[in-house]
Amino acid sequence: MRSAAAEAVGTALLLAAVVGSGIMGERLADGNVAIALLANSLATGFALIALIIAFAPRSGAHFNPVVTLALAVRGDFPTARVAGYIAAQFVGALLGVLAAHAMFDLPLLQASETLRSSPGQWLSEVVATFGLVFLVLSLDAKSAWAAPFAVGSYIAAAYWFTASTSFANPAVTLARGFSATFAGIGLGNVPAFAVCQLAGAGLAIAADRLLRPNP
Repeated sequence: MRSAAAEAVGTALLLAAVVGSGIMGERLADGNVAIALLANSLATGFALIALIIAFAPRSGAHFNPVVTLALAVRGDFPTARVAGYIAAQFVGALLGVLAAHAMFDLPLLQASETLRSSPGQWLSEVVATFGLVFLVLSLDAKSAWAAPFAVGSYIAAAYWFTASTSFANPAVTLARGFSATFAGIGLGNVPAFAVCQLAGAGLAIAADRLLRPNP
């Protein structure tokens, strides 16, 4: 229960950073979308580094249902704890969005109308999630110290090299559907993104098995 609660708090802080920096970046960028995206990506990457350092000893700092599922499939996470973690991640993500809205004096619950639906964006979610999950599965005890910096750097970079700006997380995607801000996604676009994220995670699990050296 403690680790699941920590997972919820960590995911909430992640979403507060994602949505809050999107709002602030858009307000200060004066219509320059590139500057707003730069602010959003850097804030998200830096927040991830800090949150992984803070929550890795408490919950493992998954903050992402596909990461939890991938670790469970490989046998690195108890299957009995998967449902609790995933529930905590979805609840925490929504709470983080509400917190971001409250901090910027916006209506707490919104419905995004931002259209994110095209073959390129769906492929982007497959690629972004594949890279993230493969990175997580590539970390071991010797490289654990680098995990926060690797994951934060990857997500910040993926904002820019993917057409979807790299959601790569079903809990984050659904929560951002309830934010009519810079970081939002139309609720009708969420299911396709989630399917692509699961596909990317599945490909990462397969690639990890295929490419991992024999012990």
